[in-house]
Amino acid sequence: MGEFLRFENITKTYGSTVAVDNVSFTIRRGEIFSLLGPSGCGKTTLLRMLAGFESPDSGKIILDGEDITDLSPNLRKVNTVFQNYALFPHMTVWDNIAYGLRVAKKPKDEIEREVERMLSLIQMESHASKKPAEISGGQKQRTAIARALIMRPRVLLLDEPLAALDLKLRQRMSLELSLIHDEVGITFMYVTHDQGEAMSLSDRIAVMNNGIIEQIGSPAEVYEAPKSSFVAAFIGDTNFFDGRICEVMDSEYCWIKVTDLPIKLLCFNDKKLKIGDSVHLSIRPEKFQISLDPPTIGPKHNVLEASVEDIIYQGDRTRYWVEIGEDWRISISRQHTRFMLDEKTINWKDKVYVSWLSDDGFMLERYSEQDEELLEAPPQNVGEVEEIDFSEFEPETDPEGNS
Repeated sequence: MGEFLRFENITKTYGSTVAVDNVSFTIRRGEIFSLLGPSGCGKTTLLRMLAGFESPDSGKIILDGEDITDLSPNLRKVNTVFQNYALFPHMTVWDNIAYGLRVAKKPKDEIEREVERMLSLIQMESHASKKPAEISGGQKQRTAIARALIMRPRVLLLDEPLAALDLKLRQRMSLELSLIHDEVGITFMYVTHDQGEAMSLSDRIAVMNNGIIEQIGSPAEVYEAPKSSFVAAFIGDTNFFDGRICEVMDSEYCWIKVTDLPIKLLCFNDKKLKIGDSVHLSIRPEKFQISLDPPTIGPKHNVLEASVEDIIYQGDRTRYWVEIGEDWRISISRQHTRFMLDEKTINWKDKVYVSWLSDDGFMLERYSEQDEELLEAPPQNVGEVEEIDFSEFEPETDPEGNS
């Protein structure tokens, strides 16, 4: 997959607010590329500029070698699937899907052939004669996707497309989107604040924060090797330890004296820090092992004694919050790889051992107070733009397609 879509030094402001700040990145042909970040980070603004609904203050958008920065939306071959579906309520599923081809005045036999192809793709043949009020949220979303795909866009834009669905339906629709993408093979640009959606669906993810892109990479790269504390905290859960380097070893490892705790941690020194340098260390909850008995460890392991403060059983795993010293809590996720009832149960207030491999800690820059406020803000299920009135775009034909 080669370079297909390029954003060059894009900046967009609204009054004194910088929504997108000199952003540059590329999207490969045929990939699912997600823009991920909290509400207000600029991700939907980028999508709207690609769609042609907004114009950048500066910069260029290059699609398949063509500068489309100033091109009108109807000439871009870019279609958008909105969070609220934007289906015409008085039309059937069949007519909603056919809408774009009718407006383009395509021949009747071509319209029928293409609509039937789309109905088969989204597995909605038996619902073709129903109206939006008669189908489920997932079926509405599939209909909206088919209506966009039937115009054969070069890029399909998806703006928080699953936000209005419940958890199980979101999970199923995420899989269906992936299957549809594999079938049609076009480039998807996906905007979401939901880390789970982005991680499960994307080939690559751009994590946005305050109008800039903090990191671009595969889901595994942004999760396992975050480039900033904001990325580490926004993508999944993590534990942070602050301290200073107190010893550097020849084997590329170092010892960290943790601030406010009488402990030292062994860590891989990938940043090549020196004695006295400050450290902000991230360790994911699933990297820890927790046990009632002293663990068998190697020379590159850390072990701490702790007290269990909270426990949440989640079926496939259990979440523990343990306390080290005074008021220092660590989050631990323990996968149930064996039948749990055969194991010794860890209970509230138990004294436990927490261990982890020193290679599993990741050194980062500390995030700012502004980043911390964004991370603590509750997620919002609404897009960053106002509702669009589609009534003005209704075709001059009735639902049967007659003049």
